[in-house]
Amino acid sequence: MDSPLRLAKVSAMRTIILISILGISAPGPAAAKEFRLYYLGGQSNMDGYGKVSELPDDLRSGKGYEGVYIFHGNMGLDGRKPDGRGAWLPLKPGHGRNFRSDGSKHTYSDRFGAELTLARTLRKHYPGANIAFIKYSRGGTAIDAAASAQKRFGAWDPEWTGGEGEGKGINQYDHFKATLEHAFADTDLDNDGEADKLIPSGIFWMQGESDSENETVAARYESNLTGLMHLIRKDLGMGGEKKIPIVIGRITNWKVWKFGNTVREAQAAFVSKDDHALLVTSTDSYKNSDPWHYDTAGYLDLGEQFGKAIIALENSTRK
Repeated sequence: MDSPLRLAKVSAMRTIILISILGISAPGPAAAKEFRLYYLGGQSNMDGYGKVSELPDDLRSGKGYEGVYIFHGNMGLDGRKPDGRGAWLPLKPGHGRNFRSDGSKHTYSDRFGAELTLARTLRKHYPGANIAFIKYSRGGTAIDAAASAQKRFGAWDPEWTGGEGEGKGINQYDHFKATLEHAFADTDLDNDGEADKLIPSGIFWMQGESDSENETVAARYESNLTGLMHLIRKDLGMGGEKKIPIVIGRITNWKVWKFGNTVREAQAAFVSKDDHALLVTSTDSYKNSDPWHYDTAGYLDLGEQFGKAIIALENSTRK
């Protein structure tokens, strides 16, 4: 009578022979993937005030943007140690205002921004592509540190020298860079055991309202925007020479923005001088949910228009 050990050996040998006959191989390591990487930045209309409860069923369920990942950096205050914590997560509703993360625990919001329909538009145009978003924005922030909003919300001026101790000189641009560092440090976006490659492919910027409250600050917006976009291109591109496409969302001409027209003209001037930039103007038709923010339909359209604009830019730069 055969022993249990002999029977186990015979069974194992039969399994090996069967695998050989059928041409079956043991699973190897997963293949590394390339992800088209996009950055979403600005102030509250990039944060997103669309209501998740008002989303159509397909977007609420994730249909149309399966496989899209997002790293949503934790917000930081000017004059405080850089934060930017987050994690690569499959995109789903809830990356609007008040989303928070400590790197391991994530608190989703009841709001969303442009990211959902942007992802859907990109997935439809690039059906076989892997897509990744890095999002860092903060409501109320200006570019210019001289804007009154800086004291309450912060500013993206990299030359700001306020604050004390380890927070001295730390501003919104530093929190953005901290977000990039955290995002780039985790190279396995989908946790399949293989390092993935990020290909910087676009920048979306929705901001300017807080620079429109003061005439002098508004007059500097074109120059400030040009300088900031140059830095973001450099840091998102990890020092590469590629001129990353930029899509700017035009601020609305609502009465709450005293010098809004000056900023709107500056945004138009910026894109007219940059052959890798476009201005989304559909924002002019959006309704508001309060004096400062779009309604749900506005954010749904904004993401779609962002996607169409970046696709148009890519098509034009290929020629």
